[in-house]
Amino acid sequence: MSERGRGRGGGGRGRGDFNLPSHPRGGGYAGRGGGDRGGRGGGDFRGGGRGGGGGRGGFAGRGRGEPMVFSHAPGAPVPAPDDRVAKIEAATETSLKAVKSKAASMPLRPGYGTQGRAIVLWTNYMELVAKGDLPLYRYDIDITGDREPKGKKKKRVIEILLEENFAAHGRDITTDYKSNVISKNPLELNPNGYTVQYRAEGDDEADENAPRYRARLQQTGTLTVSELVSYLTSTQANVLLESKEQMIQALNIVVGHHPKANPNIASVGANKHYNFAAAGSETFSLGAGLQAIRGYFVSVRAAAARILVNVQVKHAAFYSAGPLERLIESYKSENGPNVFRLASFLKKVSVDVTHIVRKNKAGQRVRRVKTICNLASRGDGSGLEHPPIVPAMGAGAKDVQFYLDAPPQGGAGKKGKKAAAPAKPASQGKYISVYDFFKQTYNITIRDPKMPVVNVGSRQFPSYLPAQVCEVVPGQPSNAKLTPSQTQQMIRNAVRNPALNAQSIVSAGAQVLGVNPTNPTLSAFGIGITPKLLTVQGRVLNSPGIKYSGNRTVNPRAGSWNMLDKTRFSVPEKLQSWTWLWIATPGTANLWTDPKQIVPKLTEFHEKLRELGMNANMCSPGSRINVTPDNAEAVIDTKIHEIVNPKNPASRPKLILVIIPPNNAVIRNRVKYACDVKEGILNVCVIGAKFAKANDQYMANVALKVNLKAGGTNQTLEPAKLGLLAEGKTMVVGMDVTHPSPGSASNAPSVVGIVASVDKQFGQWPADLRIQTARREMIDQLDALMQRRLKLWAARNTGAYPQNILVYRDGVSEGQYQLVLDNELPAIRAACKALYPAAQQKQGVPRISIVVVGKRHHTRFYPSATADADRSSNPPNGTVVDRGVTEQRNWDFFLQAHTALQGTARPAHYYVVHDEIFTSRGAAAADALEQLTHNLCYLFGRATKAVSVCPPAYYADLVCERARLYLAGVFDPSLGASQEGSVVSGEAGGREIDEGEVRIHERVRDAMFYT
Repeated sequence: MSERGRGRGGGGRGRGDFNLPSHPRGGGYAGRGGGDRGGRGGGDFRGGGRGGGGGRGGFAGRGRGEPMVFSHAPGAPVPAPDDRVAKIEAATETSLKAVKSKAASMPLRPGYGTQGRAIVLWTNYMELVAKGDLPLYRYDIDITGDREPKGKKKKRVIEILLEENFAAHGRDITTDYKSNVISKNPLELNPNGYTVQYRAEGDDEADENAPRYRARLQQTGTLTVSELVSYLTSTQANVLLESKEQMIQALNIVVGHHPKANPNIASVGANKHYNFAAAGSETFSLGAGLQAIRGYFVSVRAAAARILVNVQVKHAAFYSAGPLERLIESYKSENGPNVFRLASFLKKVSVDVTHIVRKNKAGQRVRRVKTICNLASRGDGSGLEHPPIVPAMGAGAKDVQFYLDAPPQGGAGKKGKKAAAPAKPASQGKYISVYDFFKQTYNITIRDPKMPVVNVGSRQFPSYLPAQVCEVVPGQPSNAKLTPSQTQQMIRNAVRNPALNAQSIVSAGAQVLGVNPTNPTLSAFGIGITPKLLTVQGRVLNSPGIKYSGNRTVNPRAGSWNMLDKTRFSVPEKLQSWTWLWIATPGTANLWTDPKQIVPKLTEFHEKLRELGMNANMCSPGSRINVTPDNAEAVIDTKIHEIVNPKNPASRPKLILVIIPPNNAVIRNRVKYACDVKEGILNVCVIGAKFAKANDQYMANVALKVNLKAGGTNQTLEPAKLGLLAEGKTMVVGMDVTHPSPGSASNAPSVVGIVASVDKQFGQWPADLRIQTARREMIDQLDALMQRRLKLWAARNTGAYPQNILVYRDGVSEGQYQLVLDNELPAIRAACKALYPAAQQKQGVPRISIVVVGKRHHTRFYPSATADADRSSNPPNGTVVDRGVTEQRNWDFFLQAHTALQGTARPAHYYVVHDEIFTSRGAAAADALEQLTHNLCYLFGRATKAVSVCPPAYYADLVCERARLYLAGVFDPSLGASQEGSVVSGEAGGREIDEGEVRIHERVRDAMFYT
C-alpha cells in the first residue's frame, strides 16, 4: 500500500503525479457514464484523446498541435541505450536458460520479450557512479527519554547528537534522521551512549528544563559498494547478494541526506522532497488555506549492470505559510463556518508563536514552535482544579477563559497548568479571558475577538493562543481531503506535458537532489550522479481486434475504438424488469417539475439498451423522494425496501436506475449500501443534471454498466489474442486490499476485495469482500475466499474446476513479495486441496501463477522522437519495457497499455513472484505473459478503451472502493463531522465493524454489482 489518490481511468487522464490526501486505495474521479465511480475516459463510449500542446524552445515538435518531445538541448542527438547494459542482459539471459528455478523461490527471468515494434525511450533515471572501494559503515540509532521524540523533534535530537559528538567527521557522515547513520569512516563510539538535551534550532544553549534524551549508536555492519557493482555486472544466473537491500538502503540514506538536511526543503516520508522556498513556478495556490508545491521523489535502484537513481516529479498539498488568521479565513471562505471541520483541518499544524521574542547571542530570533492540538473546546482541562471556561467549540478570545494563579505580571502565570502549592492565597487567583490576558500581559489587542482560539497544549492541559500571535511554519504537508475546487486546481497545475516534467527533473529536481552542482556530501563519499536522463529500449505491441455480436470486429486506434452503428454487445443480457428512483434534495435544480416529464429520457435510455442488443423491456413506473441531510439514510432505506419488496414478489425489478444530485457522497454511499448489502438489487446511479441533458454517448456509457451488472459481456477478443486462456481452462483472479487513510476513524478496518473470471470470454468477474485487521496487507482467510471463487467457476463451467489459476495481485509493495509466497500462495493451495480430486492434484493441477501489479511506482517513460509520441506527448499505447531499468534475473516488465489524454502516462509494473503456467514455454514465456496482459487491458467492460492496468487488478480495486462507500462512516468520518466528539481524526471510532456491513446480499453477490 501507499498513498493514493490515483484515479486511473484507462485511456483517460494521465498522471499529474500529485498526492491527493485521501485514502490509500483511492479512487479516480466521477465517471462520465453516470454517478458510479470511474476513471476519466474509463466509461468513454467513443475513444480518442485530446491533442497535446505544441512544443516550445528546447523541445522537439514545435508545430501547432504536434507532440512535445524532451531533449537535453535543442537539436541534441538522442543517445542510444547503453550497449554495455545490453551485453550483460544478453549474457545473463543465456545463463538463465540453463537453470531451472526452484519451486519455492521467485522465478528467474525466462528471457526478454521480442514482439512489437522497437522504440527508444527516455526514462526518469540517472546513473550513479561510486568508487568501487567505498566502504559504508552502518549504525542504528536508539533514542530514549521520558517521552520518545518523534517526527521533527526526533530529527532535531539527531542533529544535536551529531553536532555535539561527531562534528569532526564533517561531510563523511549521513543520516536519515530517524534510525540510521551511514559513515564513510568507522566511528569511535561511547559505550555508555550520549546525553542529548533538546534545544530549538538557532538556540545557543538548551533551557534548564529542556528534555534530556539518551542516545546510543550501534554498528550493524559494513558494506562495500564494489560488492553491489559486481553482483549487478555478473552474468551468472545463480549469483546472490544477501546484502543488496541493505546496500540500496545505505545509498538511499547517503543520497537523501542533502535534501533532508536543507532547512528550506520539506522531506515527506523517506524520499519525497519539496523546496518550499522555490520560485513561484514550483508552487501554486489551491485555495482554502492550502498551496501545492512541486517536489521530487528520489530513490536509488539496482538495475542490470549499473546503479540508478529514480527521480520523479511529485506535487503535494501544504498548509499556506504565514499568519494563522489568514489561513483560517481562507479555509472558512471556501468551506463555511463549520468549526468542527476547521478543527480537524488545523490539527497538528505547527505555528511559530510571535508574542514572546527570544534571540540568540548573534541577535537572531529563535523560533518558538507550538503544535495545534485543537480549537478551544468544552471539556478541556476537565481534570484540573480550575478548568477553563469554553462556552462552545471554536469560541473567540473574549469568550474563552482560563484560571490564572497570580495577577499577570510581565508574562508570569501559567495557563491551564496544575499549580504546585500556591505562593499566595487561592482567593487571589482568578479567571481571565484570553483577550484580557494578552492585553494586560503583552499589550496586544486582539483584532478579531471572534476568531477561534487554538489550543497548543493538550486536551488534559490546554494552553490557549489567539490566532493573531501565530504564524504557520512553512513546509507542512496537509493530509486534509481536497475539496472539488482544490482538486481541479491541483489537476490544472500538476497535470503537465511529459516533456516539461522531464525537463523539471534534470533542472529543479537535480538542484533539490544536490547533483547540479554536486553537493559536498556526495563529493565526500566519492559518489557522482550525472543529471541527465537515460534512454532504454522499448517495444510497442499491436492492439487486438475487438469482437462484438454477429462476429463483428472493430480495430482500436490509439487504444480506443467506437461501437459503430448496429454494433451490439458480445453477449447482451436480458433486462425484463427495471425501474427508476429520483432522489432530490433542497437547493438542487428541479430538473423535472412533474415525474412524468422524465419519461422521454427513460424511453431514450430504453431504446439505447435495445440498440446495443439487450432484450430490455420499458421500465416500470418509478418515483421521486425528497431527502435532507438529517433523514437521507432513513428515507432512502425505506424507499428501496419498498421497491425490492412489492406486494407481488413476481414484480420485483432486477435493477434500479437511481437519479441522484451532484456532489453528494452521503446519498450515493447510502444508495449503494442499501441496494448491494441490505436489500439485494442491482443499481446504476446517474447524476440528474447530466441525465437530463444526456446525449447518445452518455446513454451508451450507462448502458455499458447495465449490461455488465445484468450478467452480459460487452466485448471480447479473438481467441488467438487470449493465448492459453482461449482454451477455457483458466480462472483469472484479481486481489486487492484497501486500508484506512490518515483521516479515518480508529476503528476503520482494512477490507479485502477479490474478483475472478467465470466464463471463457472473460466478460464477467463476480466479486467478494472480507474485513480484516487494519493496515494488514496480506489477505486473511484467503482459502475460504478462493474456495468460493472456484465453486462459482465450476458451477458455470460444467462442474469442472480450472486447470490454471492466474492471479494478478494488486497493492503489494516490493518488500512484501516474499510475504505473498509465504502467506497467500499456501492459502490458495489449501483452497485447491479442499476441492480438487486427488487424481488431478497428483498431476499437478491446478497450475498457479501469481503476478504482482504495481501502480504506485515512480518509473516513467518519455518518447525520444516526435514520430514515436502520441497526441499527449507520451509513448504509444502498448509500450512495454523489460530492459534497461530492470534487474536481469527478476521477471518483471513495465506496460503502458492505455493512452493518456493528458499528463504523463504511468505504466503498470508487473512482477512475477510465482509461476507454474508460463515457464514451460521457455524463452517464449516472456512474450506470452506480456502479450496476454496487454490484450486483457482491452476487456475492461466499462470502457471502449484499453485501461492502464489489466482488468482483474482494476476490478479488484473497484470492489475495494465500493467497500469504502459502505463503510464511509469510519473511512471518511469528515462527511458527518458536526459534533465535538467526532472532529478529531482517528478518535471517531468505537464499535467494532461487523463483517455483515460489507457482506453482499445473496441476490446480487454473483453479479458485477461493483461496476
